[in-house]
Amino acid sequence: MVLGLIYLFLVGVSALEKGIKIMGEDTQERLFSSVSNPIAALCIGILGTVLVQSSSASTAVIVGLVATGNISVDDAVPMIMGANIGTTVTNTLVSLGHVRQSGEFKRAFAAATVHDFFNVIAVIVLLPIELITGFLSSIATGISDRLVGSAGSEWKSPIKKWVKEPVGWIVDAEDAIGLNGNVLGTAVVLTGLVIVLVALTLITKNMRQLVADRVERSINTVLSKGSGTVAMVLGLLITIAVQSSSITTSILIPLSAAGVLALKNAYPVTLGANVGTTITALLAALATSAPEALTVALVHTTFNVVAILVLYVPPWWRGVPIRAAEMLAEVAVKRRMWAVGYVMGAFIVLPLVGVALLR
Repeated sequence: MVLGLIYLFLVGVSALEKGIKIMGEDTQERLFSSVSNPIAALCIGILGTVLVQSSSASTAVIVGLVATGNISVDDAVPMIMGANIGTTVTNTLVSLGHVRQSGEFKRAFAAATVHDFFNVIAVIVLLPIELITGFLSSIATGISDRLVGSAGSEWKSPIKKWVKEPVGWIVDAEDAIGLNGNVLGTAVVLTGLVIVLVALTLITKNMRQLVADRVERSINTVLSKGSGTVAMVLGLLITIAVQSSSITTSILIPLSAAGVLALKNAYPVTLGANVGTTITALLAALATSAPEALTVALVHTTFNVVAILVLYVPPWWRGVPIRAAEMLAEVAVKRRMWAVGYVMGAFIVLPLVGVALLR
């Protein structure tokens, strides 16, 4: 069933690409004009991920947009970084479930927001460097050039061939009911989005049922030993298995709230989850024939790996997100509404203001 759902997910990504190509150039330009501003693109990435509660879904959509040629790799990079921030909202919301018990809430909120702070600091540090030097996209381009060829060409993805016929059925069916032009393109895009979201939701649900008990046992066994590297690998593997970093990090919240896990042991698992969640964008790139799509998927992986090297490996940086999360948790315990205000402000209000001002 999971293999079938992965195939369905790839059909959805290909339908998204096809639908955008059907739209007229004027419509495409109006839709994607705002992403040329990196801060607006960052905010769009946050909002899009918060809306669908999945960075896997939002990055798959971004990969599809890059494959159509409407968004360049450079414009997509801030959106990818925004998706990394937006995905942390789920475990932060989960932590609010412990709000009635002060001790539990303090530990849960700190365990959730350490992920927020790491991803925000990573963007603050790496986005300006990327905008000035383009080093993340350069690394990703170098890898994709060797794997599938240079930008502007087409590579013959076998998966693209496998999903081409079902996408044709979608277009033919919607054309048969009288849709055409922009309306047809919009309908195909919406169909692709629905397929992507449904497929990812069902993949996550099924894989969680398959591995849930083993995941909790593995976390308790591995993290009791206190090894950061092993914890990262565990977070990576669990996230690849369940196709959702939100599930991996959300599993940590009740364990942290109960005092079973120390914050310093839960923290590296979230970093492994950051890397593991990039597998979905890499899969999505296989459903396209554009090297740029693979490049932007590799940017997502590269960003998360470099963030770990820069912000976790050096001991003077490692504790910064932990201390920030503990300070915020102290405030949240004393004033519960501040916790709600933090979630609303950081993940909805500020991104909306950013998009409105910078479009």
